[in-house]
Amino acid sequence: KRTTLSSSPYRALKSKMLKFARSKNIATIRRGFSTKSNKFDVVVIGGGHAGCEAALAAARTGAKTVLVTQNRSTIGEMSCNPSIGGIGKGHLVKEVDALGGAIGRIADISGISFRVLNRSKGPAVHGPRAQMDRDVYKNNMLKCLEHAENLEIKEAGVEDIMVQEDNSKICGITTASGESVHADAVVLTTGTFLRGMIHIGRETYAAGRHIRNSDEVEPPTIGLAKTLERFQFPLGRLKTGTPPRFDSSTIDWSVTDMQASDWPVTPFSYMHEENFKPFVDKMINCHTTSTNENTHQIVSENLDKMPTFDAADGKGIPPRYCPSIETKVQRFPDKMAHIVWLEPEGLNTNVVFPNGLNTALPEEIQKELVRTVRGLENVKILRPGYSVEYDYCDPRELMHTLESKRIRGLFLAGQINGSTGYEEAASQGLIAGINAGLSITEPGKKFVLERDEGFIGVLIDDLVSLGTKEPYRMFTSRSEFRLSLRAENSDFRLTPKGIEYGIVSGDQKETFLRKVEQKEKALARLDRFKMSTHKWIHAGIKIRDQNVQKTGRELIVDHHNVTVEHLEKVIGPLEVTEAVRAHLNVELPYSHFLERQKKDMEALRRDQYRYDISEVDYKEFKDFLSSEELEKLEEARPQTLHAASRISGVTPTSVMIMYAQLRSKGAKKVAEQAA
Repeated sequence: KRTTLSSSPYRALKSKMLKFARSKNIATIRRGFSTKSNKFDVVVIGGGHAGCEAALAAARTGAKTVLVTQNRSTIGEMSCNPSIGGIGKGHLVKEVDALGGAIGRIADISGISFRVLNRSKGPAVHGPRAQMDRDVYKNNMLKCLEHAENLEIKEAGVEDIMVQEDNSKICGITTASGESVHADAVVLTTGTFLRGMIHIGRETYAAGRHIRNSDEVEPPTIGLAKTLERFQFPLGRLKTGTPPRFDSSTIDWSVTDMQASDWPVTPFSYMHEENFKPFVDKMINCHTTSTNENTHQIVSENLDKMPTFDAADGKGIPPRYCPSIETKVQRFPDKMAHIVWLEPEGLNTNVVFPNGLNTALPEEIQKELVRTVRGLENVKILRPGYSVEYDYCDPRELMHTLESKRIRGLFLAGQINGSTGYEEAASQGLIAGINAGLSITEPGKKFVLERDEGFIGVLIDDLVSLGTKEPYRMFTSRSEFRLSLRAENSDFRLTPKGIEYGIVSGDQKETFLRKVEQKEKALARLDRFKMSTHKWIHAGIKIRDQNVQKTGRELIVDHHNVTVEHLEKVIGPLEVTEAVRAHLNVELPYSHFLERQKKDMEALRRDQYRYDISEVDYKEFKDFLSSEELEKLEEARPQTLHAASRISGVTPTSVMIMYAQLRSKGAKKVAEQAA
């Protein structure tokens, strides 16, 4: 239960952890690490989204792997929102899946509502997203881990790591019960548990998170925080928050706006592209409502009751793109309403997650403010919202493999690296797990994704090259190659590399190779079928008669109104799946855009030091840049576009826009300024 601590926030923790250990049957934990089985190739610490992917990935390399978690029953827990994917995040899920990861497959078989966000825009920014049944997702993930080859799950707290005498190489871990577990690679995925402190108003207690919809908490990880300090890893404090949970039966759904699921649904996993059937026959509906002036007034009148955090002079450092209602009211004082998404947490529960209503105000104030919202006038709060502040490590301490520069064999993944979100965590867990495994099974071989290969490459490069001062969230705009890094082509981009490194095999490998064969045969047939534009028009294809010979491929590339389906009426069926057909309808028309993207990037590389932007009025770019970017550029005042591109939070897309504007306005060049 809640632990209210006085002078030292961790003074009561030792007895609490002993009680927790006894409740989990410490004798069973000890038997799990017997003298016969306390040597592994890879140890993964933590059973969240990063830990699950890391353990599975390491095991797929052939390394003998163990996932160590405080509580087996919370493996795969969705600590905050009950959804997977979204804009930018959906791309990450598809990429993890293309490399043999689990999050997409598990989301598909646990989903109760599916939508593709940004569907009205170009394919490059489509964001697949799905609502999960929390219990089904967690159970499916646990089953996936339990059935994986080369992988064991052990229930224990981890207190410390073991290193060689010169501190240069990892050699295992020490559990809270004092046992030593030997391994040549260790992956830390501590989430919000690293010296975690929960805040509700002025009430503060040591915990990594609440057990779902309960006053019970899971204790923080303190020993490992001290370990990182002992080895002089630079640590900081970040915070995240979660909203109160509601009783569905006390919501007036009749005055809310329904948000229906797509049908048929678009699954995440490439293994489910054909004949996919969700585990429920009928998708659930989500609903939306919004805050109002009364809500905002209550928030404004009670800001003095907000928690005092360790970082940022007591304000804490939250995710910029998932702000609390308090932050929204302060940051956007002129906005009269903020959307709240009411998302059911499962089929067999009455719990509703109000996405967009994060708060850490005192519980009584939470009750007052939520009841000002349309449809929530009589709502019952099942569990108040709260914030959790936790330690993170400066990710610039890591290589692109996510291995530590200080201690060989030690890998970090997830929120410990300053990111936020299930998808970002899973992506890092995948890369850390692959490289931890390869360090054992194929020493010297490293798995790294470049920025032009995938959003996972962008995510990791941003973190390890630029660092972050606030929780990092993925957006498509963070990539300078987003036209080629589409969600729909993740398998064609990444699965060949997964096969090469041995992390994609079996059914997934065979399915992909069949897909490649279909695509190649279809393109060959489109190339072989060639006739004059006049004959194409006569055959029913609506194009302008240019009196030239064109192949089927050239028609689709040059005329965006022409699709594969149109040509099949002329040349006959291509014998491809719907997935391959849809891919060709995107891939071929995009070839012109990709060529332009390539030329733009070459021009920017050539001119990135050329223009002096130190005196630029950034207000001129307010229609093109985000408020975060404007704020950071004003603070840093970089002299060149290259310097601007190295500021964490300033996206390559925005740098490209600035470059185009500067060229069109004839901005001064650095050499001219010096002269």
